[in-house]
Amino acid sequence: MSYTIEVFLNETHDLPIELIMLIIDHVQKSLGGKTILKDLSLQVAQGERVALLGLSGSGKTTILKTVCGLILPDQGKLTFNGQPITPETLRGIRQQIGYVVQDGGLFPHLTLFENLALVGREAGLSTDTIEAKARELSGLTQLSFTLLQRFPRQVSGGQRQRVGLMRALFLNPNYLLLDEPLGALDPITRRELQVELKDLFIKLNKTVLLVTHDLFEAKHLADRIILLNEGTIAQEGRMEDLIERPASEFVRRFVQAQVES
Repeated sequence: MSYTIEVFLNETHDLPIELIMLIIDHVQKSLGGKTILKDLSLQVAQGERVALLGLSGSGKTTILKTVCGLILPDQGKLTFNGQPITPETLRGIRQQIGYVVQDGGLFPHLTLFENLALVGREAGLSTDTIEAKARELSGLTQLSFTLLQRFPRQVSGGQRQRVGLMRALFLNPNYLLLDEPLGALDPITRRELQVELKDLFIKLNKTVLLVTHDLFEAKHLADRIILLNEGTIAQEGRMEDLIERPASEFVRRFVQAQVES
């Protein structure tokens, strides 16, 4: 899979179609009378980890929501694993996608285990299979299985985020979408989870699309960074490309603000 990533980074337009997991083709989306995505096109290769970076309102989360079908584009099309994303194909595509939001997005009236079990029951898994899967993911995310009997309010932000990740991984999806998954955490916990997430991404070899405001987090977790500005791609590449060869004054100012903060 490293071959796929290396080829994709160097020849973004020549990648064989069977190696592309996601294609966003000239997508435009307006919300509340404001254009959020402007004729946006990008591709994500199988096994690649891509970070969407940018200011608030630049379109990062809107991209994730269009990929998983929470909203549909006004123009353009999206293709996931060779299949167009349409209202008719959404159910099957969503089963291949794990979605992680900030602070885990857990139901507060359910225990951590019950939050996980919802996913398994929706998929028709047996009680024994659900418990076995929860134990497996507890080990994978370094979270004690006994902790799953607590409610979200009874555990730390880092622990809730691990459960959110477990829930996203429960059905072994091909693709992970992460929307500011570490944004609400303190700096020490955030750094610890950055290391754990990167190790997990490599171990599981998942295709990842990650939203963050943090350039250095994007560098740590992703193979490729896409910097957005007002619904368009301002620049993409590695962090070194953005720092050493900014494509515009916006890129230069964005990077400078991050480096100097």
